[in-house]
Amino acid sequence: MTDTSAPLKTSIARAHTGLVPSLRRIYALVFRHVYLLRSSGPRILELVYWPTVQMVLWGFITVFLVGHSSWVAQASGVLLSGVLLWDVLFRSQLGVSLVFMEEMWSRNLGHLFVSPLRPYELACALLTMSLIRTLIGVGGAALIAIPLFHYSIFSIGLPLLVFFMNLIVMGWSIGLLVSGIVLRYGLGAESMAWVAIFAVQPISGVYYPISTLPTWLQHVAAILPSSYVFEGMRSVLFDHVLRMDLLFSAVGLNIIYLSAGFLSFVMFFNMARVRGQLLHVGE
Repeated sequence: MTDTSAPLKTSIARAHTGLVPSLRRIYALVFRHVYLLRSSGPRILELVYWPTVQMVLWGFITVFLVGHSSWVAQASGVLLSGVLLWDVLFRSQLGVSLVFMEEMWSRNLGHLFVSPLRPYELACALLTMSLIRTLIGVGGAALIAIPLFHYSIFSIGLPLLVFFMNLIVMGWSIGLLVSGIVLRYGLGAESMAWVAIFAVQPISGVYYPISTLPTWLQHVAAILPSSYVFEGMRSVLFDHVLRMDLLFSAVGLNIIYLSAGFLSFVMFFNMARVRGQLLHVGE
């Protein structure tokens, strides 16, 4: 007797399998970019160069201000910590956006999605590459700061990991949104990769307390996870206290941000697929 339910069971099994991310495919895509990174000295140099340039610049500013400002003298590494943590946010966002745009520049999106690769698997690979690039870039600059300025950001201790994770997640969220916009509107929108992140820098309180901002901008800063992270950084450096209220606010906002980033990326991907833009990437 023929089992008529077999095709239905097969369809259900395939549908269920389609919802489960393939670690093998994510690993393959990450490995592709690791090989690209490893075989290109200029790419690795570029990852370390910009964080190091900023670290050196703000390091000398810190050396000057320590001798002339009682505020900075309370925590000699406050500006160096600020610039290095800001670079975590900047590099994590740029890591997602640039890796995605490399696929567009090489016109490789069509080839990728001929394979069984799914949009959320691509997004996971982008986040992984962003983490690798950020660790190389910011880690290199942080190590150079130790002999050059006799300051180690690692002296912050466990709170440093908390700050790092919150900033990198916020950067991922913005990077996914920017990647989706570039996918939908073409490479003419690639400048968003730089514009988006620097738009939040003045209201994140990287180098000064949020109370410095006008009242209406303080309300805007209240919806940014980064503003809570940098306020928390100053609390650790000045008062040697990790404020849990700031931590919980940053984590809560980041959950919303990352969810919105994933959803926007998938939404823009579906729009681009319907319009046939995956095979025709341009300005």
